[in-house]
Amino acid sequence: MIRINENYLKLKSSYLFSEIAKRVSSFQQSNPDSKIIRMGIGDVTEPLPQSIIKAFHHGVDEMADRATFKGYGPEQGYDFLREKIAHYDYAFRGARISHDEIFISDGAKCDTGNIQELFATDITVAIPDPVYPVYVDTNVMAGRTGENKNGRYENLIYLECTAENNFVPELPKERVDLIYLCFPNNPTGATITKEQLKKWVDFARETKAIILYDAAYEAFIRDEDLPHSIFEIEGAREVAIEFRSYSKTAGFTGTRCAFTVIPRECMAYDSNGNKHSLHAMWNRRHTTKFNGVSYPVQKAAEAIYSPEGQREVKAIIDHYLDNAKIIREKMTSYGYNCTGGENSPYIWVDVKMDSWKFFDMLLNKCQVVCTPGEGFGKCGEGFIRISAFNSRENVINAMERIAKL
Repeated sequence: MIRINENYLKLKSSYLFSEIAKRVSSFQQSNPDSKIIRMGIGDVTEPLPQSIIKAFHHGVDEMADRATFKGYGPEQGYDFLREKIAHYDYAFRGARISHDEIFISDGAKCDTGNIQELFATDITVAIPDPVYPVYVDTNVMAGRTGENKNGRYENLIYLECTAENNFVPELPKERVDLIYLCFPNNPTGATITKEQLKKWVDFARETKAIILYDAAYEAFIRDEDLPHSIFEIEGAREVAIEFRSYSKTAGFTGTRCAFTVIPRECMAYDSNGNKHSLHAMWNRRHTTKFNGVSYPVQKAAEAIYSPEGQREVKAIIDHYLDNAKIIREKMTSYGYNCTGGENSPYIWVDVKMDSWKFFDMLLNKCQVVCTPGEGFGKCGEGFIRISAFNSRENVINAMERIAKL
């Protein structure tokens, strides 16, 4: 008989955002006239900028002409986009990344989930807590964990992020092989300094570990002293893989385009201690299981790097950061301690009570949707995440509703 991958049975019964959607849907059905303001899931609300739309249309028009029609493209991405990324996202900031070390994909979520295929199933994985659930669940699916007991999976090393350490985890005391880091952080909105990040890079080099660095929110950084990329840190090319996304940067959540950077020096080892190129392995995986992002979408992404595109994208990010400032200031004035909202689109709010109860209270009394911190891990209990991805009108209305509690 056909058998299942029983690791899936270890997963908690409901994915965080599915549970939120279920509760919101139930409330809406019971209260059809209520206008719900959704400030939970981090989906963008502003439309694609005009320069990007123009390039998108041009790419589609090319597909309608035999002379410019494109069939299968390079799985790794077109050079016109990869070269722009290498220059503007890396060389411009002093990071040495070649265009052929960049792999275009349809999402950072996909890549952070798929990358673990390159590693053995018996490695030790270190994951921050609270954390983006995909990091945990994909390792559960791969069989690297035991059962979930008291909100945590056996065999995972949890790096606790608390108010005491400003939500930047300490180096693990145990031996670890694979380390997940995300800055600006989802869900806490915390940022990391170059000095703090260098400690992680040095640790990985000393222990022959690999860092998976999720920089999906780097475009929200306004503090010039903060690193946008782990490759700004000396030695990171040997031990780090970085994930970036256009979803929050330029509103591509429904368009799908992202990229992963794997330097050629980045190595992992077989059971005999021999080095193997992760760049070569990912290229093999990428070309086997992925057919590339569509040509019009990559043309649209390229437009982000034009002078007009840069101005338009910055204006949209400034809009979300202004929303975040309003949320942070208002929630602070209501007596809550907040992290994030500066250099980040997320505000992490210490509500000092059960996070799902607070979620239900906001939904039922204010018709405002947040994200309960418990869904991000054990250390998220007592917190909620509020997203700044919304219209200004909705943000102001949501804060006014919460003020009445």
